[in-house]
Amino acid sequence: MSPFQKNDIAKLLLRITCGGILLFHGSHKVFNGLQHVKDMVTAVGLPEFIAYGNYVGEYFAPILVIIGFKTRIGALIIAFNMLLTILIGHRDIMFQRNDFGGWMIETNVLYMMTALVIFFAGAGKYSLSKGEGKWD
Repeated sequence: MSPFQKNDIAKLLLRITCGGILLFHGSHKVFNGLQHVKDMVTAVGLPEFIAYGNYVGEYFAPILVIIGFKTRIGALIIAFNMLLTILIGHRDIMFQRNDFGGWMIETNVLYMMTALVIFFAGAGKYSLSKGEGKWD
C-alpha cells in the first residue's frame, strides 16, 4: 500500500474537521442560549421545544463524531440537523449567492455532506470504537 493511501487517517481528519468546527457553533449555543433558534422555529409555525434539538445536532453529535463513538449515528444526526437548519433557518436564502459569489447556505451544505460521508465511511481505526460495530 502506498504511504498516501491511509483511509483511517483520512477518516480521522474528516471527523475532526466536521465535528470540531461544528462544535464551536454548538458550544456557543450551549453557553449563550438558543433564543435565535427558537425564534426561527416558531416563525415557521413549529413548537419552540424543537429548537432544543439543536443542542443534540450541534453539540452532542459532533462530540460523538470527534471521539469516534457511535460515529454513524452522530453523523446522521448532524446531517439531519443541517437539513433542518437549511429548511427552517435559511429557506429564504436557499438559492442566493453572497457578495463574493458563494452559495449563501454553503456552510450548512458542507456540514451536511461531510456528515453523510462520515456516515457511509465509518469512524476508522483511529477512534474510540476502533471502527468496530454496526454504528462505528
